[in-house]
Amino acid sequence: MNSAGPLLHGLCVDSTFEDIPVIDFTDGSSSDFAKRRALANLIRDASINVGFFYLANHGISEDNISGALEAGKRFFSLDTARKIELNIDKSTSFKGYTALLQENVNPTGLGDLHEGFDIGWEPLINSPSFTDDDTHTVRKFTPGAMSGTNSWPKNLPGFREAVLTYYHDAIKLGKLLFPLFALALDLAEDFFDDKTTRPAAIMRLLHYPPQASKIDNEDRQIGIGEHTDYECFTLLWQDSVGGLQVKNAAGKWIDAVHIPGTIVVNLGDQFARWTNDVFKSTPHRAINRSGQERYSIPLFFGTNYDVLLDPIPTCISPDSPAKYEVITAGDYVKSRLEATYNK
Repeated sequence: MNSAGPLLHGLCVDSTFEDIPVIDFTDGSSSDFAKRRALANLIRDASINVGFFYLANHGISEDNISGALEAGKRFFSLDTARKIELNIDKSTSFKGYTALLQENVNPTGLGDLHEGFDIGWEPLINSPSFTDDDTHTVRKFTPGAMSGTNSWPKNLPGFREAVLTYYHDAIKLGKLLFPLFALALDLAEDFFDDKTTRPAAIMRLLHYPPQASKIDNEDRQIGIGEHTDYECFTLLWQDSVGGLQVKNAAGKWIDAVHIPGTIVVNLGDQFARWTNDVFKSTPHRAINRSGQERYSIPLFFGTNYDVLLDPIPTCISPDSPAKYEVITAGDYVKSRLEATYNK
């Protein structure tokens, strides 16, 4: 018998999963409440027991995915000196380029074998809200501890447009998910609306070079070490190379294989804190032993940075009081990133 708040009463909870569920998102914006409720029930089951699921029929076009992927490949093929000009250490809000081994998400690790390029919210170029005076900076759109401008490479035509096009497609998908998460938590569908008016969403282009077994150091130096994500949830596009693994409650690593036409969704620590651990933020890692280059594009979707992560009422009870101190979303994410980058 569990004591994790009223939401779980009568539900079977088992996190020793062997498979990651695939959920058809066709009814994600259906006008039929019964269909949305049924979809929310599937999301609830995956969120409580696994913390990961695949979304099929997610609505992001393959052309826009390919555009962002090719843009990332062009950027990562640049000379190291050009990429280092945009090093994330120069940003107070963790935007820009991360070099190989610069990041270390697992405190017991020896550095992560990937390079990345990180951006935060800004409007699409030529959209009504784009008010840039300088084609390489954008004003702050999201106040809070993590607010700041993006850093863009110069003389890389089409890069910014392709990346932002995919970014906004993923933002749209994330906004469609929040009402379903609300229903999954037995809340009103609009519960998160006023908390996600200024999308606090960091997106990364990631490149994992092939790694040889001899440099694994007993899994202490891999593509990205064992970790949980920081925000509410992550929307991950991954290529067919594979390497993503998810850890179940029994300590077994389950392969999150590439399934064509899907986006991987995994829950993060903000949702775990907010739901008093009713929703699972599940440890995962990536190891690229394929002999090929691996690419992925995660978008980490959180609330407005100034939102307080008060425990959600359906997730606490006298038998299961709040476990975590209340903190703003931005302060929490910033503290986790500071630890990752040793700041």
